[in-house]
Amino acid sequence: MTNLYVYYKLSDADRKHALAPAHHVVAAGRAWSKRTALLARPSSDGGVATWMEVYEDVADTQQLEAALAAAVDESGLARFLTGKRRSELFVELPMDAARLDD
Repeated sequence: MTNLYVYYKLSDADRKHALAPAHHVVAAGRAWSKRTALLARPSSDGGVATWMEVYEDVADTQQLEAALAAAVDESGLARFLTGKRRSELFVELPMDAARLDD
């Protein structure tokens, strides 16, 4: 199972305005993910909030990332970002250490 995590920073002052665009982006990823979520760190750092989009059990990461990039542009989320969106892929590890080489 492949999971994609996308995180980014925005000003605390922009959180209310960025919420709808961020949900639009997450909704665009539902076609390629079994589970999606929009998360935020519980506290900000110097007036800057960190949010994370979660896409679990992704069927096609390339199509998902292309859809997310288009949704960021369409939704207007990009104008609220204080930096670059960062993506990371993770795979679930097996319970049995002998299967790590599979």
